[in-house]
Amino acid sequence: MNTREKKLAAMVLGTAALFSGLLGIRTFISRPLVDLDKRIVAARERLGKIQTERRNFFTAEDRLKSLTKLAYADTTDEASARSGEVLTKQIVQAGLDEGDFTRLPLGPRKLRGASEIGWSVQGDGPLARVVNLLFILEQSPHLLRIEGLVLSQAEKPGDVRVRFRFLTLVLDPAPEVKREVLTAKVDLKSEARHVFDGIVTRDLLRPYIKRPPPPPVVAKTGSNSSASAVPATPPGPPGPETFRVVSLSEWQGQPEIHVRDLTAQKTVRYKSGDTLAGGTIVLVDYRALPLPGGNGLLSDSRVIVRVKDEFFAIERGQTLGDLRKLELAQLPPELAKSVGNLPRTTP
Repeated sequence: MNTREKKLAAMVLGTAALFSGLLGIRTFISRPLVDLDKRIVAARERLGKIQTERRNFFTAEDRLKSLTKLAYADTTDEASARSGEVLTKQIVQAGLDEGDFTRLPLGPRKLRGASEIGWSVQGDGPLARVVNLLFILEQSPHLLRIEGLVLSQAEKPGDVRVRFRFLTLVLDPAPEVKREVLTAKVDLKSEARHVFDGIVTRDLLRPYIKRPPPPPVVAKTGSNSSASAVPATPPGPPGPETFRVVSLSEWQGQPEIHVRDLTAQKTVRYKSGDTLAGGTIVLVDYRALPLPGGNGLLSDSRVIVRVKDEFFAIERGQTLGDLRKLELAQLPPELAKSVGNLPRTTP
């Protein structure tokens, strides 16, 4: 290799070494910058997610506060009492007799972020007034839902029986809000209510009612076939089977017993300590127990009366003629513990 070739080779090697050095320097300098750019992009993505979550949080908080203002109260006990009071006022506002309606408490049922409570409602009344009640509940500004609406034939001619579940929510934990008195935007005199007049006029919701039996045949006596009524046997006093326990609800924390006189078509309200079925009302048992003779069905409430030194029970829906004796093991725990402390009666 001559001198000229050696110089050319040295120049080529020097140029390659220079480019390699420059490439190494560039890689050494640019790699931290690339990593920094990646971290900046990742930080911007995290910041965007945080901002989105922050906006969603405040949106959800505003929504939660608006729902809290529509709830009856912040605790289950207070909400149960308040909703029961409002429900009773709505029944009266619809033109119905509150004594013809039973209201049994439901829940509380724990949900995610709330507890569900409510009332199992059943009652009789004219179709127009039942529609009034459903309209009032639909237009109620409170946080509620109606489930299991059923209409059937009532015992009194011309009436229908309505049954539904009245449910509401108690938020847990409930945010602090300034509560206001809630009023419905429309009432029974509004045009929105008259939209449902066709249901009443055409009697769409009333079930089939059988034609009443024909009047008794009048016997004819004498040769001139003159009609004379057969003397009727005077009716005896009403028996216990004519009095039915139609409601074992609670009002302001106190149990109420509603007994329907099927002969006089009126309802009488009793409370603990009153006389019923020849005994004294001790308490209302709300345990879910098998219904006697019900083929596996459950009864959710019964009234317990004390006759002398013995205890008897009448299930909701039964008559006073279905009074049955309770053994000590069948008594509620709070009553069984106090049996020994109860004063004995002398025969």
